[in-house]
Amino acid sequence: MRTSTSDPQRRADGATLRRRASLTAFLKAEARDKGFDVCRVTTPDTIPDAPARLADFLDHDYHGTMDWMAETAERRADPRTLWSEVRSVVMFGMNYGPDHDPRAVLDLKDRGAISVYAQNRDYHDVIKGRLKEVATRFAARAGADVKVFVDTAPVMEKPLAEQAGLGWQGKHTNLVSRSFGSWLFLGSLFTTEDLEIDAPERDHCGSCRACLDACPTDAFPAPYKIDARRCISYLTIEHKGPIDPALRPAIGNRIYGCDDCLSACPWNKFAAVASEMKLKARADLAAPSLALLLALDDAGFRALFSGSPVKRIGRDRFVRNCLIAAGNSGDPALVGPCRARLTDAAPVVRGMAVWALSRLLSPDAFRELARERSLEDDSEVLEEWIRAGAA
Repeated sequence: MRTSTSDPQRRADGATLRRRASLTAFLKAEARDKGFDVCRVTTPDTIPDAPARLADFLDHDYHGTMDWMAETAERRADPRTLWSEVRSVVMFGMNYGPDHDPRAVLDLKDRGAISVYAQNRDYHDVIKGRLKEVATRFAARAGADVKVFVDTAPVMEKPLAEQAGLGWQGKHTNLVSRSFGSWLFLGSLFTTEDLEIDAPERDHCGSCRACLDACPTDAFPAPYKIDARRCISYLTIEHKGPIDPALRPAIGNRIYGCDDCLSACPWNKFAAVASEMKLKARADLAAPSLALLLALDDAGFRALFSGSPVKRIGRDRFVRNCLIAAGNSGDPALVGPCRARLTDAAPVVRGMAVWALSRLLSPDAFRELARERSLEDDSEVLEEWIRAGAA
């Protein structure tokens, strides 16, 4: 019998394919065991268009004060720049879908609206811990090197997740899944192992523009493009100083992040509610009282938000956000808590207290209060007094 010279190679290829299939199946089983709802694989060379899109974003200054995005642009553009030995990129998704429409709290003007993802434990810690468990078991099984990343690393998770087939980047620039809507936390595992590759997902947005129309501050200059400088999530979390007065009224009572564009996505109707083993929301953060939040000192803030992503922005920025919400509330009961912040140690807090009181008090009452501004020596706070009509 004649033996083809290709048989040894074919046998080797078959063994290689079986190994890939076995390791990929093992990895996905481990992911399910650790609470991930979806796990799919791509290669590091699948996002060639990402550098140009990122450059356009940066060239338009859409990143605002997030200088780290420009500083890490080269590493973000290509996973192999971050780690040259990577052969496979494994993307993980964890559903955090709420059991109600998060926008309902926007009607409770004396309450603060905290983004769904921040109403529980810091997802960075939760997901990274579980990813490390998966990675440890996979590395032991495969004998391969691995690295895990969750959000804070310069990894373009959403384009990679699209190429891995978890979903697609919607017109609001967030990932959309046919199974989980707009409610997926993402994490990634880089490995030197060759794995079975999954098919990418295609765009299913069609002509829908519900997410774009839902934005209170018109932060989308075009579909699939976002200007972070107008985005409430950026303004309440990343932006450190006073917030543009023109945008303050549109913020409403959103004191940390914004879920409007995510909540408006029609694909959410297919999303299952996140199970309790994942990231269950804390009841006390679903609709917290603005009056109580405005009274927080640094120790109280740290205690209330221990283990929460809210803690990372610090007390002063958070109370700034709460004062904007108070100013938008029309609630006279918040005059006292706002007035107490006029002597706050932080200028950004004092400035927002001025703005809030200018909206809550009658013109005569505000002019009477303005006599106290003679005690103020910060130029930005004085500018708030002048802008509010105290001059």
